Amino acid sequence: MLQTLTIRNIALIEALTIDFGPGLHTLTGETGAGKSIIVDAVNLVLGGRSDRGLIRTGTEKASVEAVFSEDTTGGIASWLREKEIDPEDGPLILYREITVTGRSICRVCGVAVPLSTLKELAEQLMDIHGQHENRFLMDSRYHLQLLDGTGGAAHQALLQQTTESADAFLRCHRRYAALVRENQQRQARREELEKAVAELEKAHLKPGEEETLREERERSRHAGHIAEGLRKAYTGIAGGDPDPALALLRPAADALDGIASYGETYRSLAQRVRSAYYELEECGHEINDLLNTAAFDPARAERVENRLALIARLERRYGTDIPAVLAAGKQMQTELDALAEADVESGRLEKEDRALLADYRQKAKALTEARMQLASRFEIGMTEQLKDLGMESTVFKVDFAPRPAKPSLPRVTGDDDVSFLISPNPGEPLKPLSKIASGGELSRLMLALKNMEAVRGGVDCMVFDEIDTGISGRVAQAVAEKMASISRQRQVLCVTHLPQLAAMADTQLLVEKTVSDGRTGTHVRCLTETERIDEVARMLGGASGSDESAHDHAAHMLEAARELKAKTP
Repeated sequence: MLQTLTIRNIALIEALTIDFGPGLHTLTGETGAGKSIIVDAVNLVLGGRSDRGLIRTGTEKASVEAVFSEDTTGGIASWLREKEIDPEDGPLILYREITVTGRSICRVCGVAVPLSTLKELAEQLMDIHGQHENRFLMDSRYHLQLLDGTGGAAHQALLQQTTESADAFLRCHRRYAALVRENQQRQARREELEKAVAELEKAHLKPGEEETLREERERSRHAGHIAEGLRKAYTGIAGGDPDPALALLRPAADALDGIASYGETYRSLAQRVRSAYYELEECGHEINDLLNTAAFDPARAERVENRLALIARLERRYGTDIPAVLAAGKQMQTELDALAEADVESGRLEKEDRALLADYRQKAKALTEARMQLASRFEIGMTEQLKDLGMESTVFKVDFAPRPAKPSLPRVTGDDDVSFLISPNPGEPLKPLSKIASGGELSRLMLALKNMEAVRGGVDCMVFDEIDTGISGRVAQAVAEKMASISRQRQVLCVTHLPQLAAMADTQLLVEKTVSDGRTGTHVRCLTETERIDEVARMLGGASGSDESAHDHAAHMLEAARELKAKTP
């Protein structure tokens, strides 16, 4: 519960402290007195948008402090411990300061916190409803959110599970879809690599092969000249020449062997000549072997030329020589393996994608069933609430949009689209709120929603900023009674122009402007019972509450409100 609100240098307010208690508080006053400034200040301390235009003219900074008597032994305590904030068994204090330079300072129990943290805590403490929020009722996109908001802990858990399941699927699906697109784009590259690797594997290239083949080709091109040279050499060494070298060298070797025993010189010469003879004899054998194989082989020459042409073609495509070509082949195989791994990953993600989708569909189906049950209870609750607010004949329905023939992509909110339909008058067809509801009806619809929230649980303090727009007379009285009903379970702060609602308040705060030393300021004071009669009389239309009939009527309204609240448990 909000205990104290301290405002400094906000718009027309220089310094103001407002004390609050339990029950219904109304803020009344002339138009332009500054009632909306109080709501702006509350919004600011709860983490709302920082507008430097709120800072009082002539000052450098503005601040708002809200003190709550929140029991810090439950959920709030756990939250505070998680954020390493110690309330020291005292009140819960929220503080927000803004400066003309755009700086914003947020504190919780004196501990500086980010704005997001302040907002997170504020959502657990107060709920503010302004007139502009009726747009949520006019826009069916928000109806599902409003419906889910009426569900209990089990429904919220199912909603959270569906959200997490959808998030998990969408993350996986994005990765899978991206990989599929990449694989499609890489298909041409994969085919190119497979063709190139197959070509190189078939070629069976070997380092040094090219040089060997070139030498063989050179020999093939000069096969005749080589054969002629070999024949002449063989003839000179051991062939049919009348005096072949071997025939001449053998007697010389024999002659030296005969004198080898007469000295080292002769023995050495004999050995050298004999070695020369054997070497020459071996050369003759080799030359003869070459002669036997030196015949030109056209088929072999063609194979050599074709092989060299293949090597040259591969070198033009993949590298400057065979080692470079082989290195390029290894690199292409590595890239091809990586693409194969991408295919494996794609297959894995495809299975995961299907499993996550099935999990989502299961949870979304359960959520839909829960929502339909919730919608039935919601329709009954809203009908009862609207009856209390003077809309006895109104039919309220939660309409589920037909499912598309083709299942849509999972959504974090589930598969459902709902809209609120009403028929304010008997015999009239159900229509969307945006096409039929008036401003007064929207206000009462929102009030009915808020009352259902109050009955179900939630935050301890609710703020209404001119929710009474567009209503008067008997309906105004019904709204006042409904607001009083909410205040029996929650602290309620309400900015209003309705005398019926002001009369129903447990505490009535008057917002008024004063001029001091040439400057205008906004002040708030708690009215006494006598002052309340004057203020309610003014709201009824009497000039400053001086009209006697208005004064009497106001007194009667206040007394009737006291009696009604005393009778109501």
